[in-house]
Amino acid sequence: MSDATPRRIVLLRHAKADWAQESDHERPLSDRGRKDAPVAGQWLAWKGFLPELTLCSTAQRTRETWKLVAHELPQRPKTVYEERLYEASLGELLALINETSDEVADLMLVGHNPGMHALADALTGRAEGDLAARMNRSAFPTCAIAVITFDGSWKSVEHGVGTLADYWVPHKA
Repeated sequence: MSDATPRRIVLLRHAKADWAQESDHERPLSDRGRKDAPVAGQWLAWKGFLPELTLCSTAQRTRETWKLVAHELPQRPKTVYEERLYEASLGELLALINETSDEVADLMLVGHNPGMHALADALTGRAEGDLAARMNRSAFPTCAIAVITFDGSWKSVEHGVGTLADYWVPHKA
């Protein structure tokens, strides 16, 4: 693929989690989270946002979210469970994206806030319609999805490089 290859990053915040007695890393999804995640997968499939590679945090709630989302996709993409996504800063998230092979055109990250919202906001230089305002007004709630497009190499991903092409939340925000 060339440096002018159209690319897409799909950012998915994990679904709603329980505040159980487990450590933060081991918190499972709540009933609402187990209902919202498959709907997110259905939305991705309907829109045709099908990643070739998914990087998913190792936290229990992100792994459960991804399993439920992936079940709704026509085919399961290659998945890498990435410890660095848990509690990742904006800089760490950008570094992970920059490490992606240029053979991949469509990448998904399944992670946590504030990182997912910060990354979506940082990458968005342009937006379709009122998507950026909607995303920032909603504060990227659980199970939110941002789809960002750009042209170029994954190594060239930096602030403002992309266009917010779509944004979805499971509940009105």
